[in-house]
Amino acid sequence: MIPLAAAIALSLSAGAYAQEQVVKIAHVGPITGPIAHIGKDNENGARMAIEELNKQGITLDGKKTRFVLMAEDDASDPKQATAVAQKLVDAKVAGVIGHVNSGTSIPASKIYYDAGIPQISPSTTSAKYTQQGFNTTFRVVANDSQLGGALGRYAANTLHAKTAAVIDDRTAYGQGLAEEFAKAAKAAGMTIVATQYTNDKATDFNAILTSFKAKKPDVVFFGGLDAGAGPMLRQMKQLGIQAKFMGGDAICTSDLPKLAGDGISNDQVVCAEAGGVEESARKGLDAYKTAYKIKYGKDIVIYAPYTYDALMAMVDAMQKAKSADPKKYLPELAKIRHQGVTGMISFDAKGDIRDGTVTLYTYRGAQRSQLTVTK
Repeated sequence: MIPLAAAIALSLSAGAYAQEQVVKIAHVGPITGPIAHIGKDNENGARMAIEELNKQGITLDGKKTRFVLMAEDDASDPKQATAVAQKLVDAKVAGVIGHVNSGTSIPASKIYYDAGIPQISPSTTSAKYTQQGFNTTFRVVANDSQLGGALGRYAANTLHAKTAAVIDDRTAYGQGLAEEFAKAAKAAGMTIVATQYTNDKATDFNAILTSFKAKKPDVVFFGGLDAGAGPMLRQMKQLGIQAKFMGGDAICTSDLPKLAGDGISNDQVVCAEAGGVEESARKGLDAYKTAYKIKYGKDIVIYAPYTYDALMAMVDAMQKAKSADPKKYLPELAKIRHQGVTGMISFDAKGDIRDGTVTLYTYRGAQRSQLTVTK
């Protein structure tokens, strides 16, 4: 027979276990394909948040809560993204952190909206993402209007460039960013001397760059990914094109020097990351980066801290609502003010981050070097 004290202990333990609720939060990003390193970086950020939350012993509606991460791969493919989104709806996830790309976040967002599931993207920058009227759609970084605008103004006002040649990879992200750059550059007095298009799988840009060379642009702007920017920089050097090379967050990675090889020279590249902190908030972000490196044995690529903040803000809203039911915590998420490692997380009526910052970088000695933080 089980002693009475042991029986009571077992009973209490069973009761406590029965009171535990499991809350599933999804992360979706490209874990395969040319920007798998960015997708995995974001997923790592989400895992760090989940692990920290579980250590805190959070209760919702009086029940001890254990958070589980459902990590899915959309391979940067819109069709796979919508299939994954439906899978997550069927699995009754409480919320989604992702997707990484504008081209996957936008089609998936309709599926989450129809199901009433909140979605926070840590890295989607296309303005269209939050212009659909979906009250479930949020982002924690600046959009392409801010990103492209900052780059266009910097080219004209700081680099004193007069002309630019523009190329984009025809993705929702690349095209939108290139258009915003061109708009801001022209408004600041620059001339766009050439516009060309490629795709996000291309690595041979010799024909396009040869056509650019005859125009002698001060700047070559690329709306695309680091997987394309690396070969493009190598081919620019081979062709003797001396122009500055500019682009958005998807080229602004720690992997760009490896992808470009000897094609990248000091101060040649100017790129922008959606986000960034003023000096007063740098201590918290630096502490996060150190913890990330200790845990994973490598530096963050770009958006792991934003993924971490997105998930933490979502759970903060759940705690304020005392529920992981999307219908109950969504109103709290819409009005959240969460102090994250990347700054204050707060959303406007569209779901855009309030007071979104943009950080401009260059590369020196194969290392990314910050130029300025702007809004």
